[in-house]
This record gives sequence, structure tokens and C-alpha cells, in this order.
Amino acid sequence: MNDASLPPPALKLSGVDLSLGAGAARVHVLKDIFVQITAGQTVGLVGPSGSGKSTLLMVMAGLERPDKGRVEVAGTDLTPLSEDALARFRGRHIGIVFQSFHLIPTMTALENVAVPLELAGRADAFARAARELEAVGLGHRATHYPAQLSGGEQQRVAVARALAPEPPILVADEPTGNLDEATGQQIMDLLFAAHRDRGTTLVLVTHDTGLAARCGRVIQVRSGVIAHDSAGEDPAADAAAQAAIGALA
Repeated sequence: MNDASLPPPALKLSGVDLSLGAGAARVHVLKDIFVQITAGQTVGLVGPSGSGKSTLLMVMAGLERPDKGRVEVAGTDLTPLSEDALARFRGRHIGIVFQSFHLIPTMTALENVAVPLELAGRADAFARAARELEAVGLGHRATHYPAQLSGGEQQRVAVARALAPEPPILVADEPTGNLDEATGQQIMDLLFAAHRDRGTTLVLVTHDTGLAARCGRVIQVRSGVIAHDSAGEDPAADAAAQAAIGALA
């Protein structure tokens, strides 16, 4: 079977460079990044604070545009897309979970989950939102506002919102960073259940060694470059790489 007959990778970055800031404060955050992620993989992005791992995830999700290089999602080059076209594409293909939840405070849990569905023109937006809240164990909290929910409940709503449009790719930036250990474990279980049950590609940034160790592939980022990628290693080597993650936290 030749490469032309294979489906495109879920994510592909080629020669990606990105600097942020201006003048003397400008920082070269990502440096000539090449990475390819196969559909259905679980990938943990790890590295010390300031290494560029969160920025790399934002570039993958189309939330940051690189200065140089090419970003492809499911075979589509994001470079020529306008902001509106990019937002529509992202809404169909990528679900995003942030550390700080980013729920709309004046909307109920149900309304927050329904937002991306309404933007996509789904006639069943609220019915589907209700099912997603049930799936994360919050059907009984549908009419509550974010301020009335615990941090773990807010993150569950955020997970439900990310999954509601049924995106093939789910990305998460420190999804357990603001949660206690037990609640963080519940969020981890939800993310990996979505991968297992829905076949999503899962890419997450984390300092949590346990969360990274659950991923089938670990990419270590240091000073804006990929320092190590466990893809293709044998299980023993991969386990050794994952055991070393703690030194990067």
C-alpha cells in the first residue's frame, strides 16, 4: 500500500516557527517544529514551564497562527483560511478543553454546551447538549450557572461542550491543572472514555505524570523544540520515557 492510499494524518506540522511579543520582549517560542499525529492516537505534550508546549497545542488547534511553516488538520492546510473560515473549520473538527474552563458566566450549563451546536446551525442543539451533560454526570445541573458549580463540575461542562459537536480531534491544555487529585482523575477518565468510545484523537498538555503516562505517545518539548518523541519506540523504551516525565514537571 502506498502513502497516497492512506488517510491523511489527524494533525501535521511542517517547519513551524512562532515568535510572540514585540521588540526586546519578543520570544522565539516554537522553532522549526515537525510532527505528525495519526488519527486515533493519544498524545501527551510535556515539558517544563515556558517550554512552548501549550503554544504548540494552540497552533495545532488553529488558535495561534505560526510565522512560518504549515499546519494541516485532517489534510486541510489552515494557512490560507480566513479567521471566519478557520473558526468554522475548527468548530467541525476540533474540540478544545482549557485549564480555566472558559464557560460563559451568564449562561446555564445547558446553554454553555449548546453554544457550539447553535453556531453550527444544529436544530437539535439543546437536546444534544442535554445528552452530553448526562454523559458527564451533570444532567441534574443543567439549569445551574457556572458560579453555582464546583471547579470539577465546570470542567465537566467544558468537556461536554467540547464533545457535543462530535469533533474527530480533542485537545486539552492542562485539563486537571485547577482541580484536586480526585476530581482531576474523574476528568482524565472522561477524556480517555471519549477517546475509547468515540474514536477521537486526543492531544493534551500536562504536568501530571499519571495523565501523560496514560497516553500512547509522549512528546517532550524543551525551549521550543521537540526534545523527545516516544513514537515508534518499543513498550519498554516508551515506559522509560514516560517514567522520566516527572523530571520535566
